[in-house]
Amino acid sequence: MTTRIERLVTAGQFTLDGGTWDVENNVWIVGDEREVVVIDAAHDALAIADAVADRRLTAIVCTHAHNDHIDAAPALADLTGATIWLHPDDLPLWNQTHPDREPDAHLAHGQVIEAPGLDLTVLHTPGHSQGSVCLYDPGLATVFTGDTLFKGGPGATGRSYSHFPTIIESIRDRLLTLPPGTKVLTGHGDSTTIGAEAPHLEEWIARGY
Repeated sequence: MTTRIERLVTAGQFTLDGGTWDVENNVWIVGDEREVVVIDAAHDALAIADAVADRRLTAIVCTHAHNDHIDAAPALADLTGATIWLHPDDLPLWNQTHPDREPDAHLAHGQVIEAPGLDLTVLHTPGHSQGSVCLYDPGLATVFTGDTLFKGGPGATGRSYSHFPTIIESIRDRLLTLPPGTKVLTGHGDSTTIGAEAPHLEEWIARGY
Protein backbone atom coordinates (compact mmCIF):
# COMPACT_ATOMS: atom_id res chain seq x y z
CA MET A 1 0.00 0.00 0.00
CA THR A 2 1.16 3.52 -0.77
CA THR A 3 2.08 5.81 2.09
CA ARG A 4 0.71 9.30 1.65
CA ILE A 5 0.96 12.60 3.48
CA GLU A 6 -2.16 14.73 3.69
CA ARG A 7 -2.41 18.31 4.92
CA LEU A 8 -5.53 19.66 6.60
CA VAL A 9 -5.56 23.37 7.49
CA THR A 10 -7.62 24.30 10.53
CA ALA A 11 -8.26 27.73 12.05
CA GLY A 12 -8.48 28.89 15.63
CA GLN A 13 -6.60 30.91 18.22
CA PHE A 14 -3.20 30.77 19.85
CA THR A 15 -3.13 32.05 23.44
CA LEU A 16 -0.06 32.53 25.64
CA ASP A 17 1.30 35.08 28.11
CA GLY A 18 -1.94 37.04 28.14
CA GLY A 19 -2.21 37.50 24.37
CA THR A 20 -4.46 35.84 21.80
CA TRP A 21 -3.91 35.64 18.04
CA ASP A 22 -5.95 34.16 15.18
CA VAL A 23 -3.97 31.39 13.47
CA GLU A 24 -4.19 28.71 10.83
CA ASN A 25 -2.46 25.40 11.55
CA ASN A 26 -1.26 22.53 9.42
CA VAL A 27 -2.56 19.17 10.59
CA TRP A 28 -0.60 16.33 9.00
CA ILE A 29 -2.21 12.93 8.41
CA VAL A 30 0.32 10.27 7.45
CA GLY A 31 -0.17 6.61 6.62
CA ASP A 32 -1.93 4.37 4.15
CA GLU A 33 -5.53 3.57 3.26
CA ARG A 34 -6.06 1.58 6.45
CA GLU A 35 -4.03 3.18 9.25
CA VAL A 36 -2.70 6.69 9.90
CA VAL A 37 -0.98 8.96 12.41
CA VAL A 38 -2.00 12.58 13.04
CA ILE A 39 0.70 15.16 13.72
CA ASP A 40 -0.68 18.12 15.72
CA ALA A 41 -4.42 17.92 16.35
CA ALA A 42 -5.27 21.60 15.96
CA HIS A 43 -8.60 23.30 16.64
CA ASP A 44 -11.21 20.99 15.08
CA ALA A 45 -11.45 17.35 16.16
CA LEU A 46 -14.46 16.64 13.94
CA ALA A 47 -12.76 18.00 10.82
CA ILE A 48 -9.68 15.89 11.55
CA ALA A 49 -11.79 12.80 12.19
CA ASP A 50 -13.63 13.40 8.91
CA ALA A 51 -10.28 13.61 7.08
CA VAL A 52 -9.13 10.38 8.71
CA ALA A 53 -12.46 8.86 7.60
CA ASP A 54 -12.69 5.09 8.02
CA ARG A 55 -8.97 4.57 8.60
CA ARG A 56 -7.63 3.56 11.99
CA LEU A 57 -5.96 6.44 13.81
CA THR A 58 -3.27 4.95 16.05
CA ALA A 59 -1.40 8.01 17.34
CA ILE A 60 -1.79 11.75 17.80
CA VAL A 61 1.76 13.07 17.96
CA CYS A 62 2.21 16.59 19.36
CA THR A 63 5.24 18.50 18.09
CA HIS A 64 4.84 20.78 21.12
CA ALA A 65 2.16 21.88 23.57
CA HIS A 66 1.18 25.40 22.54
CA ASN A 67 -2.58 25.38 22.73
CA ASP A 68 -3.13 25.81 18.99
CA HIS A 69 -1.33 22.50 18.32
CA ILE A 70 -3.04 20.42 21.02
CA ASP A 71 -6.47 21.94 21.66
CA ALA A 72 -8.31 19.22 19.69
CA ALA A 73 -6.15 16.31 20.81
CA PRO A 74 -8.27 14.95 23.70
CA ALA A 75 -11.51 15.18 21.73
CA LEU A 76 -9.91 13.47 18.73
CA ALA A 77 -8.52 10.74 21.00
CA ASP A 78 -11.97 10.22 22.50
CA LEU A 79 -13.49 9.91 19.02
CA THR A 80 -10.90 7.49 17.69
CA GLY A 81 -9.18 5.73 20.58
CA ALA A 82 -5.79 7.04 19.45
CA THR A 83 -2.86 7.53 21.84
CA ILE A 84 -1.71 11.11 22.50
CA TRP A 85 2.08 11.47 22.52
CA LEU A 86 3.95 14.50 23.94
CA HIS A 87 7.49 15.21 25.11
CA PRO A 88 7.36 15.52 28.93
CA ASP A 89 9.29 18.80 28.95
CA ASP A 90 6.15 20.43 27.53
CA LEU A 91 3.80 19.24 30.27
CA PRO A 92 3.66 22.73 31.87
CA LEU A 93 2.28 24.12 28.61
CA TRP A 94 -0.05 21.15 28.11
CA ASN A 95 -1.50 21.65 31.58
CA GLN A 96 -2.43 25.24 30.75
CA THR A 97 -4.80 23.94 28.06
CA HIS A 98 -5.81 20.53 29.45
CA PRO A 99 -5.39 20.60 33.24
CA ASP A 100 -7.65 17.58 33.70
CA ARG A 101 -6.29 15.35 30.93
CA GLU A 102 -2.74 14.03 30.74
CA PRO A 103 -1.15 12.86 27.49
CA ASP A 104 -1.21 9.09 27.16
CA ALA A 105 2.49 8.58 26.46
CA HIS A 106 5.78 10.48 26.48
CA LEU A 107 8.07 11.07 23.53
CA ALA A 108 11.84 10.68 23.83
CA HIS A 109 14.68 11.66 21.51
CA GLY A 110 15.50 8.80 19.15
CA GLN A 111 12.21 7.00 19.69
CA VAL A 112 10.48 5.70 16.55
CA ILE A 113 6.73 5.99 16.02
CA GLU A 114 5.71 3.24 13.62
CA ALA A 115 2.72 2.95 11.31
CA PRO A 116 2.26 1.28 7.91
CA GLY A 117 4.85 2.66 5.51
CA LEU A 118 6.45 5.06 7.95
CA ASP A 119 8.96 5.21 10.75
CA LEU A 120 8.91 8.63 12.43
CA THR A 121 12.08 9.22 14.41
CA VAL A 122 11.61 11.70 17.24
CA LEU A 123 14.16 14.53 17.28
CA HIS A 124 14.02 16.59 20.47
CA THR A 125 14.46 20.17 19.24
CA PRO A 126 13.90 22.54 22.19
CA GLY A 127 13.86 26.30 21.74
CA HIS A 128 10.38 27.26 20.54
CA SER A 129 9.29 25.39 23.64
CA GLN A 130 11.22 23.15 26.00
CA GLY A 131 9.61 19.96 24.73
CA SER A 132 9.42 20.73 21.02
CA VAL A 133 10.12 17.78 18.75
CA CYS A 134 10.45 17.17 15.04
CA LEU A 135 9.58 13.88 13.35
CA TYR A 136 11.90 12.56 10.64
CA ASP A 137 11.14 9.74 8.23
CA PRO A 138 14.16 8.97 6.01
CA GLY A 139 12.09 6.68 3.79
CA LEU A 140 9.73 9.54 2.98
CA ALA A 141 12.62 12.05 2.88
CA THR A 142 10.47 14.25 5.10
CA VAL A 143 10.74 15.98 8.47
CA PHE A 144 7.72 17.41 10.26
CA THR A 145 9.06 20.42 12.14
CA GLY A 146 6.08 21.85 14.01
CA ASP A 147 7.09 25.39 14.96
CA THR A 148 10.83 24.73 15.17
CA LEU A 149 11.73 25.50 11.55
CA PHE A 150 9.69 27.33 8.92
CA LYS A 151 10.23 28.44 5.36
CA GLY A 152 12.48 31.43 5.98
CA GLY A 153 13.60 30.91 9.56
CA PRO A 154 13.24 29.49 13.05
CA GLY A 155 10.07 29.48 15.10
CA ALA A 156 9.35 32.34 17.47
CA THR A 157 11.23 32.54 20.77
CA GLY A 158 9.84 35.67 22.37
CA ARG A 159 7.43 34.04 24.80
CA SER A 160 7.49 31.86 27.91
CA TYR A 161 9.34 28.53 27.74
CA SER A 162 11.28 29.60 24.62
CA HIS A 163 14.94 30.48 24.05
CA PHE A 164 16.60 31.73 20.85
CA PRO A 165 20.12 30.25 21.30
CA THR A 166 18.54 26.88 22.08
CA ILE A 167 16.38 26.80 18.94
CA ILE A 168 19.40 27.73 16.83
CA GLU A 169 21.37 24.87 18.38
CA SER A 170 18.50 22.45 17.77
CA ILE A 171 18.15 23.48 14.13
CA ARG A 172 21.90 23.40 13.49
CA ASP A 173 22.60 20.07 15.18
CA ARG A 174 19.45 18.05 14.55
CA LEU A 175 17.77 19.44 11.42
CA LEU A 176 20.39 20.97 9.12
CA THR A 177 22.38 17.73 9.38
CA LEU A 178 19.60 15.93 7.49
CA PRO A 179 19.99 15.39 3.71
CA PRO A 180 19.48 18.64 1.76
CA GLY A 181 16.58 17.20 -0.22
CA THR A 182 14.57 16.47 2.91
CA LYS A 183 11.13 18.05 2.73
CA VAL A 184 10.29 20.29 5.69
CA LEU A 185 6.57 20.15 6.52
CA THR A 186 5.78 22.88 9.03
CA GLY A 187 3.18 23.64 11.66
CA HIS A 188 1.97 26.75 9.83
CA GLY A 189 2.32 27.98 6.28
CA ASP A 190 4.29 26.65 3.33
CA SER A 191 6.71 23.77 3.15
CA THR A 192 10.40 24.02 2.29
CA THR A 193 13.50 21.81 2.24
CA ILE A 194 16.55 21.44 4.45
CA GLY A 195 18.74 22.51 1.51
CA ALA A 196 16.76 25.72 1.03
CA GLU A 197 17.06 26.75 4.68
CA ALA A 198 20.59 25.62 5.59
CA PRO A 199 22.48 28.51 3.89
CA HIS A 200 20.64 31.07 6.01
CA LEU A 201 21.64 29.87 9.49
CA GLU A 202 24.33 32.49 10.07
CA GLU A 203 21.98 35.21 8.83
CA TRP A 204 19.34 34.16 11.37
CA ILE A 205 21.91 34.20 14.15
CA ALA A 206 23.18 37.64 13.16
CA ARG A 207 19.78 39.25 13.22
CA GLY A 208 18.48 37.27 16.20
CA TYR A 209 15.63 36.03 14.03
